[in-house]
Amino acid sequence: MGLSLEQTPLAEQGPSEPSTSRFLIRVGQQIRLRRKELDLTVQELADRAGISRRMLTQIELGQANPSLITVDSVAHALNTDFVSLARDDSPDRLLVNGPDDAVVVWSSALGSRAVLHVATTCEPPAELWTWTLEPNDVYQAEADPAGSQELYVVLSGRLTVCAEGMDSVTLPVGASARLSTDLRYRYENRTSRPVRFVHVTQIT
Repeated sequence: MGLSLEQTPLAEQGPSEPSTSRFLIRVGQQIRLRRKELDLTVQELADRAGISRRMLTQIELGQANPSLITVDSVAHALNTDFVSLARDDSPDRLLVNGPDDAVVVWSSALGSRAVLHVATTCEPPAELWTWTLEPNDVYQAEADPAGSQELYVVLSGRLTVCAEGMDSVTLPVGASARLSTDLRYRYENRTSRPVRFVHVTQIT
């Protein structure tokens, strides 16, 4: 999913303080591990990501509250993506996340939000999201790499999906769809009630 990342600090986007703390620590540990695998110093990675060495050090220690844009910049400098840093790579055959383990990755001024619940450990990962899109709100996504796809099922309301070069499609409650996301696309709520939907994405 071509996320439109914002400057909002991650701690302001998570549902609870304990969950956010665990999330920030996990992201920091993943960044440090991947940096060492690439044999990069803190300064070298900071330069690649366009952030200060002090900020990167604090992120790795789980002591900083970076914006999504900052984390995404570091991820790209490590040749990976935000979700790969954020997911729990526990080797357990069954991994159970509680409600407080979900992370609000995107939100809007109108109150819409996208929540990342869990992702697979395979590459590329499949990601499970729930979305709430408030009345008259729109989410614009950038194109993903070729071969990327998304799945949807609408839980309540009516979701309109628009993609470049295609007619828009409105999905009622219970409808499901698959979209190839190697083009710009957007979600719209053209109604007076919130729309809620489950979303699975795999970016190749």
